[in-house]
Amino acid sequence: MGRLILLALAVLILVWLLRRAFGGRQADAPAASGAPGELVACAHCGVLVPRSEARNAAGAQYCGEEHARLGPRQP
Repeated sequence: MGRLILLALAVLILVWLLRRAFGGRQADAPAASGAPGELVACAHCGVLVPRSEARNAAGAQYCGEEHARLGPRQP
């Protein structure tokens, strides 16, 4: 029983070390332009949306099709 506990503990430590070694590199990498997590403001309402989900129209970013159709908000 003691060997089983030691083996399970060794496996958990190994998994933790591997996650730490390989997972840390992704978090330390600089964000590239256009990265999926980059947020842009809707030109109509100002809501922040991920660049990958934003709609492009007339050189501006929008949160959805309706705001892209309406265009930039007029003051």
